[in-house]
Amino acid sequence: MNIEQAAKQLEALGSPARLRIYRALVRAGHAGLPVRQLQERVEISAASTLSHHLQRLVLTGLVSQERQATTLICRAVYPAMDALIGYLAEECCADERCGVTGEEAA
Repeated sequence: MNIEQAAKQLEALGSPARLRIYRALVRAGHAGLPVRQLQERVEISAASTLSHHLQRLVLTGLVSQERQATTLICRAVYPAMDALIGYLAEECCADERCGVTGEEAA
């Protein structure tokens, strides 16, 4: 993961509506959710608004979509989520001296 990709994904998640959508898909698991069920769960009444938000998440690689007959299934892309979380946490506390707490360092 590079900083540009992380920034795009975080920007996509920066909307309360998109964050609700993404969390609903993460919660749904690998089976994902049909768009209609997703729309009901996140309480977005306009299909075009939901479509707009989903497109932003798809473009950043956080969500995938698959057509099954007449139903569009949306899924969280878990490797992308794991990569973003890993990127944010990979250097956690790297500049602290080993074994020294904040109070001891002062």
